[in-house]
Amino acid sequence: MSAPHGSMSPGITAMIRLDHSHVILAFHRYRAETPSWRKRAIVNSVCKALEIHARLEEEIFYPALARVEPDNEALKKSLPEHQQMREVIARLRGMGPENAAYDALFMELMRDTLHHVADEETVLLPAAERSLKDELRALGAEMTRRRLELLREHPMEIALNTAGTFPIATAVLTTVVVHALMRVLKSRRPVSSRRSR
Repeated sequence: MSAPHGSMSPGITAMIRLDHSHVILAFHRYRAETPSWRKRAIVNSVCKALEIHARLEEEIFYPALARVEPDNEALKKSLPEHQQMREVIARLRGMGPENAAYDALFMELMRDTLHHVADEETVLLPAAERSLKDELRALGAEMTRRRLELLREHPMEIALNTAGTFPIATAVLTTVVVHALMRVLKSRRPVSSRRSR
């Protein structure tokens, strides 16, 4: 007997909240005195995360919510807010951290994003949890599949920017992965080579 479609996936609203937390954590890494290379990594990481998040919402979450709550005013505001964030992202990408306006523009993106997140977390996500409760896991599974497709488009860029944004966490994770790989490789050696030691 197979599990229902998406039953092992987290719900879409939980995934959206995790995205919000990730971006807010990255925002908090940014300081005026941060070295330029790290500012660029943080900004690039946040911008890519916001772009992917917006596409996922626009392709999966918003249409599902609009189907059951077509008159939701917060939902109607969401697409224009995404477009405004994309415009700020394009301006940020058109300049570097050495530009005097870079810090202020990133703070503008932060303010716009926090306002958008507040609307989603207080209005849209609770509405979805009421109206789409039987579909949340299936929508979460769909979002996961689509996220993986989008992440495959820029793996090295995402990895480098994540490492620059969260260097300690990246170092710890890398160490854990290397140790796990070493254990796997060690356990896969032929029995004869282990006996000859």
